[in-house]
Order: sequence, then C-alpha cells, then structure tokens
Amino acid sequence: MVTPFPFTETDDIRVFAADVPEQELQWHWDEQDRLVIVKEGKGWEFQYDNELPRPMPEGVGFFVQAGVWHRLHKGEGPLTLQIVKS
Repeated sequence: MVTPFPFTETDDIRVFAADVPEQELQWHWDEQDRLVIVKEGKGWEFQYDNELPRPMPEGVGFFVQAGVWHRLHKGEGPLTLQIVKS
C-alpha cells in the first residue's frame, strides 16, 4: 500500500522508519502551529527554510509555526516524534 506521507501516525505519535528514502523527506509547510517533541532518534536533523539544519536530540521540543517551510534530514535508525497541534 502506498501512503502519501513518509511516516506512520497513531494519535499524536509520528514514526519515520529507518529505511525511509531521503528523497521522501521533502520541504513542506503545515496548516496548524505545532510543538514537535523528539521521543526517539539518532542523528536526525530539522531545517527551517533559509537556515542550516539543526540536531534533533531526544527529549527536546521545538515549535513549528503554520505556513513556515521546513524539512527533516535522515539520521540513523527510526525517528519517533510527538506532534502537539495548536
């Protein structure tokens, strides 16, 4: 089955598999503000438009404003995020 997203999602937990192709981690923006909390992941990075990628350490949260372009850069193993929408 083909899904339109490079992750699986259950409730507020989003999981990117270790084998997700890098080319599927595309620039995008969201319609709602959200707080993203890193639950598990090693070496993954988050990038806002016109900024350098930044590490995503476990336990750290960051805010993504609606309408702001951003993307992920693949790390080692899976990435598990908690998404809290405003």
